[in-house]
Amino acid sequence: MRTLVLGGARSGKSAHAERLVPESDPVTYLATGRRDPGDREWAERIAAHVSRRPDSWRTVEAGDADSLRRVLGDAGSDATVLVDDLATWLTGVLDDAGAWDRDPVALDEVAGHCAGLVDAVVGCAARLVIVSAEVGLGVVPSTPSGRLFRDELGSLNARLADVCDEVVLLVAGQPLRLR
Repeated sequence: MRTLVLGGARSGKSAHAERLVPESDPVTYLATGRRDPGDREWAERIAAHVSRRPDSWRTVEAGDADSLRRVLGDAGSDATVLVDDLATWLTGVLDDAGAWDRDPVALDEVAGHCAGLVDAVVGCAARLVIVSAEVGLGVVPSTPSGRLFRDELGSLNARLADVCDEVVLLVAGQPLRLR
């Protein structure tokens, strides 16, 4: 079973995704946000997420393209994997590829990582819950990098929705089942 949980900023998507998994289940939580020692506010956000998780959950920091795919590929059918979230993962992929200026070679690298992620999701034997930001409901970003991010994440979300069994959109903390 694969579930994609989408939502805007502060919509409650992460907390909802966490509630989809019984606390008693052994869970591997794939945290995609990269730590920045100089960003105290980001560290506080990470700590808030960590404090909500049961102690029995195993956290794996998977901020780069390869580690996320590797864990998904290694997960067995008796496992549960929660990925939170793909917006921060994609930011790291865009950073690592140097794609913010829309260099064609870098964009091809990003496309390859996104295709690899979709393939890993399809091939994942575990119960899978994926969290991602829904960025298509807002205004058109005023910067080229903002538009690139919106376009890339929107495309990735659509491809993942196609291969997931359930798709849920969180709006103002309320889940709307799309499929």
